[in-house]
Amino acid sequence: MKRIFQVVVFFAAFIFACTKPNGFVISGKITNAEGKYLYMDELKVASSVPIDSVKIKKDGSFEFTGKINYPNFFLLRLSEKNFVTLLVDTAEKVKVFGDAANFSRDYVVEGSPGSLLVQELNNHLTKTKHKLDSIRSRMIVFRSRENNKLETIRWEQELSDIKKNQIEYSTAFVQKHPFSMSSVLALYQKFDDSNYVIQDLQSLKVAASALNTVFPKSEHVKALYANTRRLMDEERNTKMKEFISKNGTNTPDIVLPNAAGKDIALSSLKGKIVLIQFWSAKDRTSRIQNQALNELYRKYKSKGVEIYQVSMDTDRAAWLTAIEQDGLSWINVGDMKGSTTAMHTYNVQQIPFNYILDREGQIVERNLQGPDLDQAIARLVK
Repeated sequence: MKRIFQVVVFFAAFIFACTKPNGFVISGKITNAEGKYLYMDELKVASSVPIDSVKIKKDGSFEFTGKINYPNFFLLRLSEKNFVTLLVDTAEKVKVFGDAANFSRDYVVEGSPGSLLVQELNNHLTKTKHKLDSIRSRMIVFRSRENNKLETIRWEQELSDIKKNQIEYSTAFVQKHPFSMSSVLALYQKFDDSNYVIQDLQSLKVAASALNTVFPKSEHVKALYANTRRLMDEERNTKMKEFISKNGTNTPDIVLPNAAGKDIALSSLKGKIVLIQFWSAKDRTSRIQNQALNELYRKYKSKGVEIYQVSMDTDRAAWLTAIEQDGLSWINVGDMKGSTTAMHTYNVQQIPFNYILDREGQIVERNLQGPDLDQAIARLVK
């Protein structure tokens, strides 16, 4: 029996060893490069780091090997401006062929789907930039001529159309390849030093969310995810400032029925400190937050604090059950149609979400939780 167990363990270990990736290999040939050095750099978020170099053989051949835990970007570089970008997976056997004179512009890559996508992206943007540069050069030449107004308008329209086509291509690329690291490159490509090709936050959200589920430890994915969250926060803050600037003391009223069917107006609570809480009985995070709100309400109810909780639900039975199960004793309202008017009025894009109104009915805080929420209420009741 013991011997059988040992044999099983041996074969299990053997199979594991055979199936475990041995790392990647990047090899190929570069003509007219005999005796030159080829450098391999790892492409970081904000820089590139040299990690290896080889002397190209007489026949132009070279080879690099390495181990990575997830797809990563590498540069194969003959000089500072003569390089190609690869997206290498953990166990790929990548082949690269080219000529030293135009290595960066004309190379062939095999055995690496990610690297082919990167090549496609870079080639498309390069062609776009050449078109833009060509039109701008013509505009400069003809600038001094008389009666060039119509030509200038036509060229400006051409520039706009070319940029639009590039934006549409890049956006479609991200939508088509949300789980490929090549989308990271697409999202950070630029027309020039100041202008990104993709400025659509939705594309960032799609790629960041998808890649974060597959490669959460990747440096590039972490940076993309953090940057997307920052931009989302900035967008929400901007909308919030616009909202407050537009409405000021006249915070939009909400009038919705409570569990008994009686309409309760938010404006009827003026003179109290009000927490407007948007939630759903079927949302787990909302239900968890209800427990914290129970403690908050017990603590501050006697000091003039009220909670006006707006339900996003469409299932009345589920809503009423949640109110009872969670022991919610404050004002709970909802039209059982998603309370969409209230959601749109208050620009609620996720739940749970909240606003704090002072005794004058002005919005003073938004989307606070835990200690931050408690401290904000404490400041107002003083």
